[in-house]
Amino acid sequence: MQEPKVIRWGIIGLGKIAHKFAQDLATVEDCQLYAVASRNQKKANKFKKKYKATIAYGSYEELINDKNVDAVYIATPHKLHKSNTIACLKAKKSVLCEKPLAMNHDEVQEMIDCARDNQTLLMEALWTYFLPHYKFVLKHLENETYGKLLKIEADFGFKPELDMESRLFKKSLGGGSLLDIGIYPIFSALSTLGEPDDIDASATFLDNEVDTSCNMLFKYKNGATAHLKSTLIENTATEAIFHCENGTLKINSRFHEPSTVTCIKDHEETVETFGYNTIGYSYEIDHFNQLIRDQKTESNIMTFDFSEKLIKLLDRVRDKIGLSYP
Repeated sequence: MQEPKVIRWGIIGLGKIAHKFAQDLATVEDCQLYAVASRNQKKANKFKKKYKATIAYGSYEELINDKNVDAVYIATPHKLHKSNTIACLKAKKSVLCEKPLAMNHDEVQEMIDCARDNQTLLMEALWTYFLPHYKFVLKHLENETYGKLLKIEADFGFKPELDMESRLFKKSLGGGSLLDIGIYPIFSALSTLGEPDDIDASATFLDNEVDTSCNMLFKYKNGATAHLKSTLIENTATEAIFHCENGTLKINSRFHEPSTVTCIKDHEETVETFGYNTIGYSYEIDHFNQLIRDQKTESNIMTFDFSEKLIKLLDRVRDKIGLSYP
């Protein structure tokens, strides 16, 4: 039996999420962290040493031009996703780009077109879609185990230090609650109820016009609703609750990462656990590695169509709350 191809990974952008990704990458079989790149060589060297990468680069271009790299994880600020991704795709590097895929639908369309033109794999790194607890919920909703889905309540809120130099609060980099964390509650609605027929939304802003919180109501023709919230000014439960005709499925805190699911029916509760032993990025990495081995250019789970619908919803909410980016 032929040995699986060992996938050699590169990481562009070495911030907080890249550390988590690198930690989980080490747990996945038949792949390795080959190269890391930062605009700061010292930072790259430190990251390389910590996660035992083969080589560290002081520029993204050097990594992109390294012929030994099979796949690139892009963990740069949102604003840079499009340019970084297109550069990698043109160099025939498979790209796993952190969510949101880009700043708006026009950019996402450009990235997808580039992937198709170069016949090279591109996928949005929305890890929640691949987590066992979330797949468990999707299966039960699809099978209507608890009857039809009537209402979703999903929130994501935490209160970071108000550092105006942080990526999170810089409008020029796509900072703010909506793109950074609001994408998760919106994802929960899109992956279960689909695209809404109507949207109501309101937001609060800092003086620099970065959104600090967003409340959203998605309405569907069948009468279903999704009550969604993202906030950077308070700690919230960060749960996703799916109210069905005959019961409720609740993804406990924090719903977007490895968690448990409480199943409620006839006033009885059972809690499902999923035996997680990684941070959770390992599941999307495993999926992506297999796509490369199978010579696929698009994921059958995180499809181009889904990424387009997701960014279009973010664009619709932005229009409602009057949020624009330079």
